[in-house]
Amino acid sequence: MTRETNIVPFEVPSGITEVHDKSYMADAKGALVPVELIKVQHLLEDAAVRKIMGFALALSAQITRFRGHTFTDLGELDADLAQKYGLTKGGPKGNRTYSTHDGLFAVEVRVQDQIDFGPELQIAKALVDECLNEWAIDARPELRALVTRAFNTDKEGKINRSEIFMMMRLDVEDARWNEAMSAVKDAMRVVGSKSYLRFRMRESFDAAWQTITIDLAAA
Repeated sequence: MTRETNIVPFEVPSGITEVHDKSYMADAKGALVPVELIKVQHLLEDAAVRKIMGFALALSAQITRFRGHTFTDLGELDADLAQKYGLTKGGPKGNRTYSTHDGLFAVEVRVQDQIDFGPELQIAKALVDECLNEWAIDARPELRALVTRAFNTDKEGKINRSEIFMMMRLDVEDARWNEAMSAVKDAMRVVGSKSYLRFRMRESFDAAWQTITIDLAAA
């Protein structure tokens, strides 16, 4: 299988529409505006963004193909090891690490559970509210803020999981609070899992590992 190594930009449409031998460009509301009426700086910005987006779309597609190829290669390796040697990589959750013989390069697969919360979470919220109301003045503002963020839903109507886990790590000596945290644990449901790839390397066997950055936001 031939794999692309050079990034060839996608052809992003110019945005220009020809009507009766006259050029138009749509504005943000969809209205067609004659090109000669558009400010030069706006045309320059439009061209620069379209050029960048051509490379961004091509790079995104290349990364998607690379991810697919990587999982395919590792899957074929796993099947080969299982068939020939009866070996199975990884633990019960599916986490596994593949290394070169010299120990300088490693590919890791990490499987993360996708967690949702059941109706027990409402019981937990009621118990937490009781605690905060009874503590009143003694309840620290940052604690109230954390609880508010934890139980607030985002635009998709989902609970803020990271704040829930932060709240569960608090050491609070109150029976109802601990009962509430038990209710949170009971509310947790594993509804699926997602696999992530991590690529690491080091310059020598005793050097520190470095993660190869592919995520653009972390570059």
